[in-house]
Amino acid sequence: MPNITDLIELYLKQVLQSSSEGSIEIQRNDLADKFSCVPSQINYVISTRFTLEKGYYVESKRGGGGYIRIQQVSLPSLEAVQRHIQQTVGDQIDQTAAEGLIYQLEEARFLTVRESNLLKAAVSRDVLAVKLPLRDEIRAKLMKAMLVALLLK
Repeated sequence: MPNITDLIELYLKQVLQSSSEGSIEIQRNDLADKFSCVPSQINYVISTRFTLEKGYYVESKRGGGGYIRIQQVSLPSLEAVQRHIQQTVGDQIDQTAAEGLIYQLEEARFLTVRESNLLKAAVSRDVLAVKLPLRDEIRAKLMKAMLVALLLK
């Protein structure tokens, strides 16, 4: 059974998909009431599951009448994806950013779930058991090589 965090994420993604504008505005307190949770739980979901690395732009306005706007950033073409990979990965990349990029490519259907899982396993700090900054440099080279091979399939 999914936990509350997964349910909130799923709900927000469904609302976002059904939005004609490609973005949604939510009231944190209203959403917390809907899921019978504290507003900080909504903050947690948004800050961990709706990041720029994962393909989302989040804007918030605090105070009375405040809102949280979530917009999905789409990757339009293979060429754009390849440029995005080069810009995101660079000469080194940490595990969080690597996993965010993998997630974004899976969400955009450039990678299958299986390919995503393999990539995440290969770039894990547990597998790349060398000291920083060498680990991030190796991870970047692996990411580039594997993504080029996968995206040219």
